[in-house]
Amino acid sequence: MGTDGCAVETYRPTSSLGIIAAMIRKQLVLFFAALALPVLSISAEGKEPPKPSAEVLASITRTGTLLAGYDTAAWHASDAVQALHPNQKEVGRYIARKTESGWIVDFGKLDENEDKFLVSYEAVQTDSPVHFAVTPFEPVREDTGWDLAAAKAIAVSLKDFHGVDRPYNVAALPDGASGVLVYVYLAQVTAGIYPYGADVRYRTSADGKTIIEKRQLHKSVIEVPPAPPSQSQTVGGYHTHVLTDLPEDTDVLLVLQRVPRVPEFVGAGGYVFEIDVTGKITVVGRL
Repeated sequence: MGTDGCAVETYRPTSSLGIIAAMIRKQLVLFFAALALPVLSISAEGKEPPKPSAEVLASITRTGTLLAGYDTAAWHASDAVQALHPNQKEVGRYIARKTESGWIVDFGKLDENEDKFLVSYEAVQTDSPVHFAVTPFEPVREDTGWDLAAAKAIAVSLKDFHGVDRPYNVAALPDGASGVLVYVYLAQVTAGIYPYGADVRYRTSADGKTIIEKRQLHKSVIEVPPAPPSQSQTVGGYHTHVLTDLPEDTDVLLVLQRVPRVPEFVGAGGYVFEIDVTGKITVVGRL
């Protein structure tokens, strides 16, 4: 259990995913009651909260899926670059972007005046999400577009960020044409254990210089060890939100990161949401 009212549980296989949802819904209601917190599904007038639209849930799925793609690309591109034994001072920051043909990850650093991003290596996705071809640049390639804006947005966000004492990953995504979204989220350090929580999303100006919005996504750190081999395979997990009425982008990231993938159920805003193994979010019940 987390200090922000987050809980996590895993379930063994049953013949029906509907049974799992019913179990989780019951557990969430008992969880709120045990904390003496109001069940968020009923207002003072006894009215149900509005049900989130399919469009809103689809938007979370899209962003969470893009974030998961960024995370995977950064991971495998980093492995490909490190195999070339680069000068670590020249590759202190990675910036990824998705193209029609796949992901490209640039490795480099801001120049002294912070008006250029100096790219020392470029890793381009080839035949699969885990394979990247690396091109070194000497002299470095100067970027004044997305790489520069993303690097500056990351820098200003990390200067503000104060998380828990453990490793973090950082990702930058375009926020339409109006800005940059920066995610600072827990890094996996142990095989088979996928930590989440204590994460933040920043929205910056399009040039990356100014923080426009800071959103705490989760407060507590939650991590569930894999089930012992002697037990049945885990088929799902759940946690609750008290900071928001909806699943978060990093909840989708969690589902898409886990191996093997299993659904995640999220209790928030009076509803139980299922994030399936493709990242799609649906409402499956009421709290």
